Amino acid sequence: MPMSTLRQAGTALGKALLGSCRDLAPIVIVIAVFQVMILRQPFPEFFSIAIGLVLVVLGLALFVVGLDIGLFPLGETLAEEFARKGSLTWLLVFSFLLGAGTTVAEPALIAITREGARAASEAGLIPNTPASIAAYAMRIRLTVALSVGAAIVIGVLRILRGWPLPYFIIGGYGLVMLMTLFAPKEIIGLAYDLGGVTTSTVTVPLVTALGVGLARTIHGRDPLTDGFGLIALASLTPMIFVMIYGLIVH
Repeated sequence: MPMSTLRQAGTALGKALLGSCRDLAPIVIVIAVFQVMILRQPFPEFFSIAIGLVLVVLGLALFVVGLDIGLFPLGETLAEEFARKGSLTWLLVFSFLLGAGTTVAEPALIAITREGARAASEAGLIPNTPASIAAYAMRIRLTVALSVGAAIVIGVLRILRGWPLPYFIIGGYGLVMLMTLFAPKEIIGLAYDLGGVTTSTVTVPLVTALGVGLARTIHGRDPLTDGFGLIALASLTPMIFVMIYGLIVH
């Protein structure tokens, strides 16, 4: 690896570390003030908490640097290359697989679907066995992944055709509210939560870079007004798909 690249990465990491410390400072101050002045209690396992904070700062810094030098450029380059090739079919296939693949790997989605499956087993909706819980969680994850893949395809078509984003958002949330009236009550809360946790650490960088890269490449598109909005669609469709899944299963 060239020394200039190492130097650039080191400088970026230093700035990211300072930024992480600055971003976490308000949280640390609030917790410390309430713990010491309001609750008047010492910190439990102070050494472990301090080590954890250091790891959080380091992890956030590494994550930000990784986005800047890796994921964002990769997503934009892929989008630009597909747009130059002029193959709509392969662009849509790539968009769907990117959305679905990154969503399946989301740590937050894995955790929420696991907890949702356990709650469903405790409520008697599914057998209370490890196999049933794992299968239910996997089905929910795959449902969400398919929904995000479909959302990215719709978002890419919107960028290519120049369709207004508000129409999709207003219509989508109208459909969410309508389906809330008919979906089983056991699945509604989980569906709404999954809409929030789906777009997280893995999905957001690549999907955002895809949209911005397309908007930069296509003549007449503005990266600011046309390149963003994919994440909004990716947060919206899981609620619809999971409620449909609830109607079918429950």
